[in-house]
Amino acid sequence: MPTPGLLYVTMQPKASLPDTQFHDWYNTEHGPLRLRLPFVTNGFRFRATDGEQPEYVALYDITDMDELTRETYLDLRTDLIKTEREKKTMAQIDVGRLLYDLVDERSSPNFRPLEDQADTDAETRGSVLIAVRVATYPDPAKQADLEKWYREEHFEMLSRVPGWRRSRRFVTAAIDSAAPRESLALHEYAPVNGLGGDAHKAAMNTPWGARLMSEVVTSKKRRVYEWYYTFGPAPRELTSLAASDVVGPWNSNDGRTRTFPSTTRPAVESFITTSDGVDIPYRLEGSTDPYAPVVVLSNSILVNWNIWDRFVDAFFAHKQNQRYRVVRYLTRGRRSQSGEQPVNIDLLASDLATLLEALRVPPKAAHLIGVSLGGVTVLNTALLHPERVGAFIACDTNSSAPESNRKAWGDRVAICEKEGSTDPDTKEPIVGEELAEVTTRRWFVPESYQTQPEVLAPVKEAVRTNSLRGFAHSVQALCAYDIRERMATATVPGLFVAGANDGVLPQTMQKMASDLRGGAELKIIDRAGHLPMVEQPVAFAEVVTEFLSKIDG
Repeated sequence: MPTPGLLYVTMQPKASLPDTQFHDWYNTEHGPLRLRLPFVTNGFRFRATDGEQPEYVALYDITDMDELTRETYLDLRTDLIKTEREKKTMAQIDVGRLLYDLVDERSSPNFRPLEDQADTDAETRGSVLIAVRVATYPDPAKQADLEKWYREEHFEMLSRVPGWRRSRRFVTAAIDSAAPRESLALHEYAPVNGLGGDAHKAAMNTPWGARLMSEVVTSKKRRVYEWYYTFGPAPRELTSLAASDVVGPWNSNDGRTRTFPSTTRPAVESFITTSDGVDIPYRLEGSTDPYAPVVVLSNSILVNWNIWDRFVDAFFAHKQNQRYRVVRYLTRGRRSQSGEQPVNIDLLASDLATLLEALRVPPKAAHLIGVSLGGVTVLNTALLHPERVGAFIACDTNSSAPESNRKAWGDRVAICEKEGSTDPDTKEPIVGEELAEVTTRRWFVPESYQTQPEVLAPVKEAVRTNSLRGFAHSVQALCAYDIRERMATATVPGLFVAGANDGVLPQTMQKMASDLRGGAELKIIDRAGHLPMVEQPVAFAEVVTEFLSKIDG
């Protein structure tokens, strides 16, 4: 039988540790590693408001405390995963690590877990946590008396305090047999509450409670904290990376998480894991405001996120766009690990929604921009997950695709299989030169090969090196879909964009724009083909900037 519980960690940085290094390490390296574990359901940081030390406490709810004795968790505390930065940082922190088993819980009828609240919610910022640690005489009867008081009187009376959300009681975990037994009570309150008021005073001053304090309790420590940070499985800390005293660039031991400090445009790269076990790498950069809206860029098939490089530069060159964070990610199918289930546009929309959730992007704070397969992905995400999306821009894409597409894409896969190219390091099959040449020649206008071949070359290389398995699997998404009925019920504002030289798409996308409920504009990018953000990044950035200015002011 699983034993739910709590990992309770107090931290007091020493004077030698810069705040920026402390927060970057905690929010980027330490916390997200734990939130990726399936038995860690949430993670929070709170900061003391009572003027006492330790100043910080972190809480992690655990579904089964026995998991903390097993290799998956214990590896986090070994050199296998601990980086040199973590060792040097933790050497400058006084850490108190306590393990507790959950005993009892009571919550308000309208209680909403903190992890389900957006960080921008008024009900999140300023949330109060009161932690009370109590030790008692080692007398089972006295301990039972304390438990009864909590259960029958104290929690009941606290529930009458305005702003009370939840009270939980824990005892020292059974897996921590060497630790002295104590009780921990956690009381959660809304930012506006009745702490110190009549109902609270009444709960704190009863004959039963007074007797316990004199006859049962040997020590009591009460701390008052305020919400500081909610962890997610995806690192998103940019604020600290803009400071001059932060340590970096930094990377995890496996190289999958990296930071890029900058006073103007800091960035972090890492990954999320979908519910079916597929890792989706991403790059987050831009505004250091942790609550800034996010612009998400979704790729076409066969490319990586470097297709957006020049656009992102042009986008941030507009001063009003420096209020945004920008997220790029590798679409399922870029790499060989693409899962076992069939890939379709609904699954790709789910991947994007999962990324937004992992990054804790608030509702309606994500603006999605996608091209080709990414174009229909962002459109479909706005249709299926409208609560998450503020606006979308779909580029060079279609609202439907016939079953006959399957043969055409199958023929392209066959070209790759016949060539037989492999990655020189992994020896895995890749798309290869022939399809890369044919594809990019189709995507770009002839003029670009004369005027900017150095811009097109990295795109061709991305196509050439795409996993063949990932390509063959993910290309299913471009076959036999139709979202026109969904578009008729759309609630998220959108814009459609096409390269002027992208075949018939400028004409067919005009129909897409009219099919969207409420109508939408179609913008044409001159001297561009299938990837206008590559060939004409400045013009594309101007179109995006104009649209987002209408959305966000």
